[in-house]
Amino acid sequence: ALARQVLEAFGIEVFAHVLEVGGVGCAPDGFERAGDERRTLRDNSPFMSLDPDADRAMIQAVDQAREDKDSLGGLFEVRALGLPAGLGSYSSGLERLTSRLGAALFSVPAIKCVEVGLGLEAARRRGSAMHDPILPAPEGSELRYARGSNNAGGLEGGLTNGEPLVLRAAMKPIPSLRQGLPSVDFESGEAVRATYQRSDVTSVPAASVVGEAVVALALTEAFLD
Repeated sequence: ALARQVLEAFGIEVFAHVLEVGGVGCAPDGFERAGDERRTLRDNSPFMSLDPDADRAMIQAVDQAREDKDSLGGLFEVRALGLPAGLGSYSSGLERLTSRLGAALFSVPAIKCVEVGLGLEAARRRGSAMHDPILPAPEGSELRYARGSNNAGGLEGGLTNGEPLVLRAAMKPIPSLRQGLPSVDFESGEAVRATYQRSDVTSVPAASVVGEAVVALALTEAFLD
């Protein structure tokens, strides 16, 4: 909460929302389409998403997984709007903002992949289709330059470039299954079925809240530095 207040003093908003649960994805343009209503739309969603149609499909996926005594993973996105250019460092691997943000999201339990901007898709494109062109700023703008796209997700060379920060994190399914996974008894060494303690079917919506918090902390640390 304190980190969020620091960022708000600089006019920065950090916003997370769920993109996918159990293979059920939200509309790819959900963030832009939601506009000024995005916070209300997300907070009213049972899955912290911006797509009511996807919510209904996610409910069905969760109900089916519960019936199958299984669990589901998913994907969430964290964006930071209003960041200045030049936040972070290029001089050392640990000081690069890319490293800090990656470490922050990987510190959330069960996160197995973190993407910045296009992420994995960047590896499949040619440079001409990946890198963001630098353009003259529109008339009346306080900035000297503008970008034709934001495939880099707001980070270049370990520094913010003035574009919105776009991060995505993939969460694995919860390992505590109602059906139990094959395991081994410590004392006898014999094969057994793991006992079920308790767990939800999915924790992706909760993880998105944590992801928003740790990104806010990492950005505030960079400001303090």
